[in-house]
Amino acid sequence: MFFINRNKQKCPKNINLYLCLFNSHIPLHNSLNFGLQFLTIGGCALQVSVRFFTSLRELTGKREETLKFRDGETVTVDKVLKRLVERYGKSFVEYVYDGKTGEVKGFLQFLVNGRSASTLNGLDTELADGDVLAIVPPVGGG
Repeated sequence: MFFINRNKQKCPKNINLYLCLFNSHIPLHNSLNFGLQFLTIGGCALQVSVRFFTSLRELTGKREETLKFRDGETVTVDKVLKRLVERYGKSFVEYVYDGKTGEVKGFLQFLVNGRSASTLNGLDTELADGDVLAIVPPVGGG
């Protein structure tokens, strides 16, 4: 089985057809082998893994979550945060955003594949398929 996106590029075989939330799948009959193949309308999903620590891990109930976006969609750290707000609601908003300014709280660190987003383009840092975004709260001790 293979997948073709709107640009007629082959997609990875390991794409999970049932988890492609943003794509419509149309079965096609292959007269050569009488098997069923699928044409993916709308492209392959771009996947970003998000890792949670301490309070956010408790809030989400997860250590890690994979988010899917449409192929060709520009995905930034900010866009990932907005998707997480949609999923986790008010408690996520209160932990991540300043209630007065609406800005992301300064004590949070965002690491993209182990590199601080603040040394890249901050919340506007673009993410690629397979990237890992870690949201790291401050760590204290002594």
